[in-house]
Amino acid sequence: MTTATTSAPFPSRRSFPFVAWFRSRPRARWHDRHLQRLDLAEIDDHLLRDLGLTREDVRRECAKSFWQA
Repeated sequence: MTTATTSAPFPSRRSFPFVAWFRSRPRARWHDRHLQRLDLAEIDDHLLRDLGLTREDVRRECAKSFWQA
């Protein structure tokens, strides 16, 4: 009785973690950007002046979508 050997569709499975990591990076960056904008919106005017920002700068930045830098 002979058994047929099947080859895997991919020569190496070691590349899978890299693909998952590569795909998750933009999502992590977008989530981090979203959280930073939420924090920026909560900063009071005194600290904004220390940072050299105006309330209008904050409004403009917070109005951006999460994927926009």
